[in-house]
Amino acid sequence: MIDLSSLDVFIIVCFFSITLFIGFWVSKKSSSSSSEYFLSGRNMPWWLLGISMVATTFSTDTPNLVTDIVRQDGVSGNWVWWAFLLTGLLTVFVYAKLWRRSNVSTDMEFYELRYSGWGGKFLRGFRAIYLGVIFNVMAMSGVTLAAIKIGEIMLGISPIETILYAGTITVVFSTVGGFRGVIYTDFILFFVAMAGSIGAAYYLVNLPEIGGMANLIANENITEKLSIIPNFDDPDVYIPLLIVPLAVQWWSSWYPGAEPGGGGYIAQRMLAAKDESHAIGATFFFNVMHYALRPWPWIIVALASLVIFPDLASIQDAFPDISEDKLGHDLAYPAMLTMLPSGLLGLVVASLGAAYMSTISTHLNWGSSYIVNDFYKQQIKKNASEKELVNIGRISTVSLFVISAIFALLLTNALQLFDVILMFGAGTGLIFILRWFWWRINAWSEISAMFVSGFISIILNFTSLGEILFSDSGILPSYYKFPMVVLFTSVVWLVVTFLTKPDTTETLINFCKKTNPGGPGWEKIKSEALKKNINFNKENNNETWSVPIGIICMLSGCFAIYSILFSTGYFLYGEINNGISFLAIGLIFSYLLKNSWKKLKKLK
Repeated sequence: MIDLSSLDVFIIVCFFSITLFIGFWVSKKSSSSSSEYFLSGRNMPWWLLGISMVATTFSTDTPNLVTDIVRQDGVSGNWVWWAFLLTGLLTVFVYAKLWRRSNVSTDMEFYELRYSGWGGKFLRGFRAIYLGVIFNVMAMSGVTLAAIKIGEIMLGISPIETILYAGTITVVFSTVGGFRGVIYTDFILFFVAMAGSIGAAYYLVNLPEIGGMANLIANENITEKLSIIPNFDDPDVYIPLLIVPLAVQWWSSWYPGAEPGGGGYIAQRMLAAKDESHAIGATFFFNVMHYALRPWPWIIVALASLVIFPDLASIQDAFPDISEDKLGHDLAYPAMLTMLPSGLLGLVVASLGAAYMSTISTHLNWGSSYIVNDFYKQQIKKNASEKELVNIGRISTVSLFVISAIFALLLTNALQLFDVILMFGAGTGLIFILRWFWWRINAWSEISAMFVSGFISIILNFTSLGEILFSDSGILPSYYKFPMVVLFTSVVWLVVTFLTKPDTTETLINFCKKTNPGGPGWEKIKSEALKKNINFNKENNNETWSVPIGIICMLSGCFAIYSILFSTGYFLYGEINNGISFLAIGLIFSYLLKNSWKKLKKLK
């Protein structure tokens, strides 16, 4: 526990006061309609939306999660989420403009645009609850769990007190400010959070016990943790840490903020953009910041924590009042922050508050948008007034937070929750990618994948069969579990797709007219449309399919961003030659990306 100085308290109070002021300032405009409350009138610029995406994914559980990964699996363990860059850039260069063209209010509304009949309506309502409530509550619980641990270690306050203090402020400004309030406050939260994380990393690595980066890198506790690429001598290391994420996970799994084909709160921001170009610019900026630059301050603190707190016992000795069910490697991050000086400590506590508020407020507004637009308005009261919809949005916002806070009290660590969410979405991702470009995918494809993935995940994670198959003494190594779920789920949904009737030709033609996805997967529908004197290419002034050049942009962007990620790490490690080499590679691929992107912009 630490004692906050008057300066620290002043910084924290000023920050939260500004946040609340913004929420109340925009409340009148946000309350004017459900479109304003959830999409801010669809008139947001790319830079504001991009910063909001970065701020949203900078949650209190993220540095804790990264610390947990680094302490147990080393820096290379982060490939479990670095692999999602491929998903992110596919969204940037292929799906962002499609989402913006769809002009839906939420990505759940997409279902009735793409699928016909009962299946589309069912998916829209069911997934609104499945994702907007169940998965959303789990994601928010992980964020609140991190806030609880920070509160216990840094401030010595109970879990209930943390929820009451941080939660009340967040819920109030989220409820009154709506999406516009979230976006505006994210702009401030981003800079506060970045300043806090960078300042903390710089100060902590120069503590006398650590003695600067050179001594940190040479410390025997971390020499085996530094590699950015896992050890290829041991398949039990490189297969789960690198091969599975890059070969299977990124395209096959659904995860909040990294949905294959776009979706969730990333889609919400793309739908709020001024136009297609702003949607693309926002998501690209987000991916550069999220993967190439932002992780390193957290990684440095995580490595430094191995010098100060080499194991769980040392953390428990230093903080004996921590409840045993919350003890984990993720505690090392807030434990390190207790060593910060006055002023910087206040900034860091404010930055953690910023991270918490940004993420929770986004999830609350996003989940509430599903409940209002895709459940209440569709299933309960189709003729509800705009005022009523806004009020339901506010009620659901408060309710979602209360449920997630209760669930957070039952959790132990963020990595535990990350693995569960990842496994439950295994095998569904390919549908989200292909449904834009293959007419034969229907609502039953998604329904079967969703239920089979969840069912198989429960069996393999929570029954004796999973232990028999994938435990240390089981038939297969544990890293086969995720690919097995993907394989089984994919086989089932493909079989179901061909055994069930396709969507109506009218629905598919209307979908193509509105979004113009193009490609060979729509040739059958294109020919059916021509029989009715409808020419998609002519109507959309585009005779060239943009996806091939979009994939080239994606690959160029991935190489560029990964090279910058590597370059930054090697410069920090003091390996200047490697840093310069990867920087040069990054610049080359950035140049290739620039040229490809120019060609992509010409293909409307």
